[in-house]
Amino acid sequence: MRAVVLGAAAGGGFPQWNSDAPACRRARQGDAAATPRTQASVAVSADGKAWFLLNAAPDVRQQIEATPELHPAGGVRCSPIAGVVLTGGDVDAIAGLLVLRERHAFTVSAPAPVLAVLAANPIFDVLARDLVTRQVVALDTPTALRLPDGTESGLTLTLRAVPGKVPLYLEQDDAMPALAEDGRSVAAEIDDGHARLLFVPGCAAMTEALAARLDGADLVLFDGTLWRDDEMLRAGIGRKTGRRMGHMSVSGPDGTIAAFAGIKVRQKVLLHINNSNPVLLADSPERAQAEAAGWIVAEDGMRFAL
Repeated sequence: MRAVVLGAAAGGGFPQWNSDAPACRRARQGDAAATPRTQASVAVSADGKAWFLLNAAPDVRQQIEATPELHPAGGVRCSPIAGVVLTGGDVDAIAGLLVLRERHAFTVSAPAPVLAVLAANPIFDVLARDLVTRQVVALDTPTALRLPDGTESGLTLTLRAVPGKVPLYLEQDDAMPALAEDGRSVAAEIDDGHARLLFVPGCAAMTEALAARLDGADLVLFDGTLWRDDEMLRAGIGRKTGRRMGHMSVSGPDGTIAAFAGIKVRQKVLLHINNSNPVLLADSPERAQAEAAGWIVAEDGMRFAL
């Protein structure tokens, strides 16, 4: 199995379009320690020919152009993209579907609550129903990822519920929304019979069930949104904590580094990293701490062969 990080940043990317915070300023100035990143997405393939996107970021066109494996070849209108797997209904996970509207056959695979978000908004009908299949994937049920002609791709998808909340645009007020494991936020587990990858761009808390699924994986790409729960408040750039947004923090006793201390994973990668998170900066103490704990900080274009 092959995997390419198409985008490593959280919503808004890095630098964020309306941020003049020090880290974003460094990225715009071409600082080598502040590498720009687009919004989080990964492409996976069993054979290097047919590819499946894990989430469709608003930056998907830019990501495709930056990734030779995803360039059209062999026809006037064609693409190696065979499908999109959605792990949630947030804007930075689904908005890229609108970019993929030029009558190309592929499958959108997601849990029922996420497909319900698409069904409730007629703008997504721009994806031609005669070409783009919407496939409901039941939780904890291995499902073959198929090519548009119905043949198997060599990859199996299993969606695992993780603690999460409704997308921001579906919240009713500023109160803390209830966290649930009902399929609104999921981990995408991809297996080719030899290696196992888990893509978890959003996770509000580690559970015993999730830890058991992560254990023994060859590659885990995990929620790295914030370094500390209150970092946006401290920086004066937001009113919400990480918990309020449905994300674990990387640091702290309940954070990602601590949670993975007893989980055996061959390669651990942080992605979906907010522009406020100092781990983005290669010369920061936080980056050094994460790397000392065995974590790779994702950058656009990173490739993994499993």
